[in-house]
Amino acid sequence: MNKWTRRAFIGAGALAGGGLALGVLGVALAPGRHSVVPDDAEGAGQLNTWILVTPDNIVTVLVPHCEMGQGAQTALAMMAAEEMDVDWSLVRVKEAPALDEYANGYVVRALTGESVPGPIEVGLDYGTYRLARWFGLQATGGSMSVRTTGQYGMRVAGAAAREMLVAAAAEQWNVRAAECQVASSRVSHAASGRSATFGELAQAAARQSVPSRPTPKDPQAYTLRRTARRRFDMRSKVDGSAVYGIDFTLPGMLHAAVAIAPVNGGKLVSVDSAPAESMPGVKRVVRLEEAVAVVADSYWRASRALEALEPVFDDAGHGGVSSATIFEAFDEALAAPPEMPAGAAKVITADYRVPFLAHATMEPMACTARVTPEGAEVWAGTQDPLNARKTAAEALGLEPGQVRFTNLALGGGFGRRLPGSLDFVGMGARIAQAMSPAPVKMIWSRETDMQHGYFRPAAMSRHAGALDASGAPVAVASHYVGGGDRESTFMPYVIPEKKAEGREAPHHVRTGAWRSVLNSQHGFFKESFIDELAHAAGKDPFAFRRDLMGEHPRFRAVLERAAAMASWGRALPKGEGLGIAIAECFGSIVAEVAHAALSPEGVLKVKQVWAAVDCGEVVNTDTAAAQIEGGIIFGLSAALVGAITIDKGRVVESNFHDYQMIYLADTPAIEVQFIPSTAPPGGLGEPGVPPIAPAVANAIFAATGIRVRELPLRRVRLA
Repeated sequence: MNKWTRRAFIGAGALAGGGLALGVLGVALAPGRHSVVPDDAEGAGQLNTWILVTPDNIVTVLVPHCEMGQGAQTALAMMAAEEMDVDWSLVRVKEAPALDEYANGYVVRALTGESVPGPIEVGLDYGTYRLARWFGLQATGGSMSVRTTGQYGMRVAGAAAREMLVAAAAEQWNVRAAECQVASSRVSHAASGRSATFGELAQAAARQSVPSRPTPKDPQAYTLRRTARRRFDMRSKVDGSAVYGIDFTLPGMLHAAVAIAPVNGGKLVSVDSAPAESMPGVKRVVRLEEAVAVVADSYWRASRALEALEPVFDDAGHGGVSSATIFEAFDEALAAPPEMPAGAAKVITADYRVPFLAHATMEPMACTARVTPEGAEVWAGTQDPLNARKTAAEALGLEPGQVRFTNLALGGGFGRRLPGSLDFVGMGARIAQAMSPAPVKMIWSRETDMQHGYFRPAAMSRHAGALDASGAPVAVASHYVGGGDRESTFMPYVIPEKKAEGREAPHHVRTGAWRSVLNSQHGFFKESFIDELAHAAGKDPFAFRRDLMGEHPRFRAVLERAAAMASWGRALPKGEGLGIAIAECFGSIVAEVAHAALSPEGVLKVKQVWAAVDCGEVVNTDTAAAQIEGGIIFGLSAALVGAITIDKGRVVESNFHDYQMIYLADTPAIEVQFIPSTAPPGGLGEPGVPPIAPAVANAIFAATGIRVRELPLRRVRLA
């Protein structure tokens, strides 16, 4: 069995009242925290507590990632608890506070994985931890929680805690540690019949030396991982006790409603505040550079008073921009189709386009803040508490240390609440500053939220592919605008010549990370075009893909499993077809097959989706399947009906009546299978999204011969 090098600095301390606090170390000193000198680092260490064992035998895992329905906090607790051999009923989870000590220092591991040589592991993790503190990074996104903090932090901390508890027991009983057994939060010594709970041993364990190379548990001995466990957050969300940003209250709190310049970049020119100020409950009209806010004693009164205003905003010179002009600029930037080798038997060209998309979280943006001469307190639900703290501080002209930020439950994120998209936190802080010292909760209306997001970029691609006389692809070249220029875009296909180039066509629309980021666009582009090449070659789309995967057995296994799940190749009724697509992102490979049926009038029904997944080792089987299912539904909504359009520089859509999602009746039956894998854990929150749009588009072609090159499908004539 291998031993881990200490990828993280581990330290321990005793809790008041007896107990063990074990955590991951940085190096900056901080008074009042447990500090040690790690044996593999120079100087003193700063404890960042992750695991607490208290005398009542409760193990609490502090997780530096937020919970937004993806199950990350539960999965990370499972990873730590598995290594400790904890009785799962005695495990609790808390979200780590927005303090520098809890910065996510393992994000680089999402790129390096296990490839880092042992001698430089500690230096890399120390360096990235320091950078994370410097940048205020405590993010939950990029499907990173399990494959970074879990894989390189929680497992190590759990294994170290187990060895320290065993060492404490062995010392008390005057026996060898190797003679002790651990199970269900208890250390025992069979020969003497003695045993003790973790809680009973915790204080003594805190005095033990922290192992620099804790021994990992043999995966064959796992009892907790690879099982289905209910998420810790479920009960509070069912019984209503979970406190979201929109729910938070304080004594004497005021409420704010806002109107923002409808064109991004626009400024407030003028507003007559008198109509609002004369209404009951209104305290003040607050003018901001880009918005106007009404503050009142209830949100209802604030929003009604806001409707009485007629603010004038400028359009920052973008009033003539529309979706049409943006795509015209895209088309011009892409220029002619990429050149292909001379002498190809057949050359195929195709353009694809996708629109802007909103995150459309169920909970609109909300932020509560209280500003005093001493500093500020801020409460909101975000995907990065440290960056939210920094955003509020910058808005108020304060240092981050002068702001106390409390992260609350968030009703959906999908990238909208990540760094760079936390404008609502800064706006809430500025409004509260104007009303100091009273606390103010600012809520964006659904309309405000829908029209002032950081949208998934609209994008367009232009492809050319060359086939030889046998139908084998010899070259593929792509131009992209709206994001993406990597040759790996056409992974995993082994094609002799692959070229890709990104082009620029700037616009004023705000864009940001959206579930699966650029993979959602490029999954549609790549898997649609490879399907076109297959049909142009006169070959089965599944077999065509499989034959191009000679150097990538993991991809081939996933593709073959999805095809087998769907009984690929079977006869279907007229007007029905199967489409297949595969994509890799965030360390996971997902292949999906969609079964589409179209009526003679062109009405589309996606009847079933099969998904095969290689995400490395699965932690929580129930949550893993739910994440793939959720990604499919999320991506299917975008493929079928989702679109943000621009007219006169502003967003047209305003609510769910015109920014649609699929209904329960539209949701296909979904079957998910995971391929057993010894690879490190990959992400699961996002990889289910990219294959669904091309799988459906390819199924439509199989059913009707109509090739879909534009989304959403509601804009495409299918009969």
